[in-house]
Amino acid sequence: MEETSPPGHTAPAAQAALHALAALEREVASLREAWTGAMPAWGASFGSTQFDLEQMSDPGLIRVTDALAKTRRDIDAVLARVAAEVARRSGPEFGETGLAKAQGFHNPTRLIAASTGASRTDAQRLIAVGTATAERHTFSGERAPSRHPHVAAALATAAIGLDAASAITSMLDRAWARADASRIDVVEAALVELAAQVPLETLLRGVREAEARLDPDGVEPRDDELRTERSLTMREDRHGMVHLQARLDPESAAPVKAAIEALVSDALRRRRPVDGDHAPVVDDDRSIPQIQADALAALARHTLGCTQTLTPLAKTTVVVRVDLDTLVSGLGHANIDGLDQPVPASTVRRMAADAEVIPAVLGGESLPLDLGRAARLFTKAQRLALGERDGGCASCGQNIAYVEAHHIRWWERDTGPTDLSNGVMLCSFCHHRIHRDGWRIDAGPSEVWFIPPPHIDPDQLPRLGGRARFELRDGRAA
Repeated sequence: MEETSPPGHTAPAAQAALHALAALEREVASLREAWTGAMPAWGASFGSTQFDLEQMSDPGLIRVTDALAKTRRDIDAVLARVAAEVARRSGPEFGETGLAKAQGFHNPTRLIAASTGASRTDAQRLIAVGTATAERHTFSGERAPSRHPHVAAALATAAIGLDAASAITSMLDRAWARADASRIDVVEAALVELAAQVPLETLLRGVREAEARLDPDGVEPRDDELRTERSLTMREDRHGMVHLQARLDPESAAPVKAAIEALVSDALRRRRPVDGDHAPVVDDDRSIPQIQADALAALARHTLGCTQTLTPLAKTTVVVRVDLDTLVSGLGHANIDGLDQPVPASTVRRMAADAEVIPAVLGGESLPLDLGRAARLFTKAQRLALGERDGGCASCGQNIAYVEAHHIRWWERDTGPTDLSNGVMLCSFCHHRIHRDGWRIDAGPSEVWFIPPPHIDPDQLPRLGGRARFELRDGRAA
């Protein structure tokens, strides 16, 4: 008897399902191999996961972690496709006979949430990603590629995770009506390549920048919407604690964030003796949230009664990055250092009128910044230029407020000059780790490359850092 496919399904669909299951079986086999290989030769498993984990070597535990993560991405990819199919069979055109309602659920989101034990938000994300990456049907009944083929391919091979796929596809769907299809395709490919290389937080910065470039006319309406939604509420609980909850648009948040982070950075810096300085008499054991609360209180007291600038704030500046053409024409977008959300040119012009805001105009005339060996410490102008190139910690992407300018070739030991080609912005953790492990750094006018030592990467392939790592230029990941 000839085997037939069930209604609504085709042989290619069945083959795709078999391929997905085969991929899962391979990942489970790889996980089993990694788990067994991580155990000591003399060890024996007692059937306890915790016991097995405690017996594993450090490299073995890392291999197990990677294998589990890969398996999880594979499962999420298949689950997203399943969720999308559940949603399709639960569409309004099916009425009360739709799959979700037939199973006793109001909609497919509730069905998926109940099946997975996750929140409705997570269930909706599964459905959205599965729908956005699923193959389409033409009017003639033929199958067409996914609307987002690059994301679909990367998700199917577990090169990216569900959260990354969701961030990319939701942004592209928003920009679809305004942007050219060919440009959408190029940006999608670049974002997928970026997602496979960087953490989700860094990808989100690239996604926001890409959306501003794809849809420049949409930046200002979104900025107006954010400004309309700004709020600050204050309430006192029964214990006498006052709760502040603020939602600030980028323009309002920039000076607040910059001022608080300057005071926090100053407090953290005074915790550690530097260059032979004496340690503080009283140890500062406050947590970061506590220091931030004290910083907000200090700013309020200063506003109410002080006439002199708080010392840490004397060097604090809000930097707005904008292209010269954007500043002149008023069309396009800009970025505020320390914040990920792009702002429209009109906001930049308004902020540039404030004496406490420095517009970092790209493409116009710049200050002479190279000072050679005349000074050991980088000047404020040099730090601004390094911050413009590195966008925070050039290694991990830590916020610009928590990084310092460091010499690549040490000032004393290597007689390294204090100029931009020998400077890099690093947080304290990355600074010590890079020196301890023996990383090399090559810095140019617009890019920073980190060359790992042989014990980390025998091939010593350079890794792109700095702002160029997450920005999109000319449709490519820089």
